[in-house]
Amino acid sequence: MGELPVVLGLGSAVLLAAVLAVRFSTRLGLPSLLLYLVIGVLLGEAGFGIQFSDPFLTQALGLAALVMILAEGGLTTRWSAVKPALGQGVALSTVAVGLSIAITGPALHWLLGLDWRMALLWGAVLSSTDSAAVFSVLRGVGVPRRIVGALELESGINDAPAYIAVVVLAEGTRIDWSLPLLVVYELGAGLVLGLLLGLAGAWALRRAALPATGLYPLATVAVCVVAYSSGQLLHASGLLATYVAAVVLGNSRLPHRSDTLSFAEGLGWLAQIGLFVLLGLFASPERLLESIVPGLIAAAVVLVFARPVSVLVSQLPFKVPLREQVFLSWAGLRGAVPIVLAMIPLSHAMPGAQRLVDAVFVLVIVLTLVQGLTLGPLARVLRLKADTEPKEIEVDAAPLDELQAELLQVKIQPGSRLHGVYLSELRLPAGASLSLIVRDGRSFTPQRTDRLQRGDQILIVSTESAREAAERRIRAVDRAGPLARWKGESGS
Repeated sequence: MGELPVVLGLGSAVLLAAVLAVRFSTRLGLPSLLLYLVIGVLLGEAGFGIQFSDPFLTQALGLAALVMILAEGGLTTRWSAVKPALGQGVALSTVAVGLSIAITGPALHWLLGLDWRMALLWGAVLSSTDSAAVFSVLRGVGVPRRIVGALELESGINDAPAYIAVVVLAEGTRIDWSLPLLVVYELGAGLVLGLLLGLAGAWALRRAALPATGLYPLATVAVCVVAYSSGQLLHASGLLATYVAAVVLGNSRLPHRSDTLSFAEGLGWLAQIGLFVLLGLFASPERLLESIVPGLIAAAVVLVFARPVSVLVSQLPFKVPLREQVFLSWAGLRGAVPIVLAMIPLSHAMPGAQRLVDAVFVLVIVLTLVQGLTLGPLARVLRLKADTEPKEIEVDAAPLDELQAELLQVKIQPGSRLHGVYLSELRLPAGASLSLIVRDGRSFTPQRTDRLQRGDQILIVSTESAREAAERRIRAVDRAGPLARWKGESGS
């Protein structure tokens, strides 16, 4: 019990430092994961001396964090934005993954002297891109939405086939004609399961009458986690089921949708911070120095050869212009996902697995620096970055705090005297205004001649100074009708 204040204090300090690091990484155009890794390394054996070297716990926590990151990514993915690039994204996340393994494995077998299974394992680990790394860099680049959509789908989906390949190779599964059928089953079953659970979850949440607004975001994220666990228990792809269920939920008409997306975004950030700090804590600077050469060789193979060829072949059916293919090749950033995947053979005690983990650390750092710093200039050179390219508009409830305003939500219950009241009779105090009415599933902006009805949900925007008076007036009319003041009802 005496260590609890120290642990909580240290964890809070790390979280605050990581949150502040986002601002600096955004200015530099780099994924914040690098700064999180640095924080973890500083806390580890080379810094504060915290010893952590449990690959089993690292793998378990890493996969749990990956599920949260995929859930956040799916919930915040707009289907209308990624639909035009659906074919490209699926091809990048499946065909390109297989080609990347087939190219990287033999190259590293020859260059690093690895046995065939370990060489293919290196290729499988390095075949997956990282959504957190990709979009923290792409956010301000301003390339066409079609390219961003393809990369978004790729980073959300390709974790699943890469994970399957790593598990098959790490567990020593016999590689024969039945393996492709196994992969197709796991991906197909994960897709169907994610769709079913996403649709069922959205249907149930729309009809649930939960007692608190904060329960809806929790229930939404819980559906995504159930999709993962169900997929794994049914020997399907739990990662793909998670992402698909999250996409379905995020594009459904959910109650308190904005609160859910804000909660998911915060949970995603927490998962990323915890995961990268944990991985930095696991890393050993001494071992990393010894892995610089194999890490650089693997990085060169992936960046110069495997990624461009896999993009070229997978995009042939879509007649993608060469300059867009070049950008897609360069934008395939690696992040936490390859490091988490590398923990799987290490937890199986495979010979050479520690060398793989250390080399992947080096590769992630090098490629993040090289690609992250050059992605914007490359877009300009390729004439893909245009000042007129529309940027995504950020909509959030937080600005109400900056305006010193608050949003009140009121549901008119059966028996309420608010039923039948004209808006002109409501007479809210100065600084408060009824801005929206939701009736029978449809919303509209009210006029003074509109009348409230039982079952209506009304949204009132109020300044902080007027909120208390507005609440009192609503309660008074609820009890006594529009003549509440004359009847002595104050609403207190």
